[in-house]
Amino acid sequence: MIGIDTSYLIALAIEEHEFHHEAWSYYDRTLKNQNGAALLAPQVIQEWLHIVTDPKRFERPFEMREALKWVENFEKAREFRAVYPDAETTRYFLQWMKDYSLGRKRILDTFLAATYHRAGVKTIVTTNWRDFELFQLFESANWISLKK
Repeated sequence: MIGIDTSYLIALAIEEHEFHHEAWSYYDRTLKNQNGAALLAPQVIQEWLHIVTDPKRFERPFEMREALKWVENFEKAREFRAVYPDAETTRYFLQWMKDYSLGRKRILDTFLAATYHRAGVKTIVTTNWRDFELFQLFESANWISLKK
């Protein structure tokens, strides 16, 4: 199963993003017309809304109404299936925060990793692979050649 990270959805939606074309190419090759091919956690949608509407990040950020329309499309798309955190997700999250001595800047990604691990995700589509490699539970989708 494939888990979608916020960074991939940003690349998909924001035309000025350096990996915009690669994001659509991956979508067309791997996700398009594949029922439930990719899992999407609610925290990804929340973070995505926060980022794509931020005028400090993009020359042409989305207006909230436009961004919410995109979210509706994500929810309707047969390629994406929602996955929700549960009590076991929270236990993983808290344990990993302790085990890996993680700080406040790792909270969101660690909770997302716990959500996806609990759902059986083996591959994550992201531009920030370092956020997930620490857990040694996921493979990178290798959808782009990341610049180091």
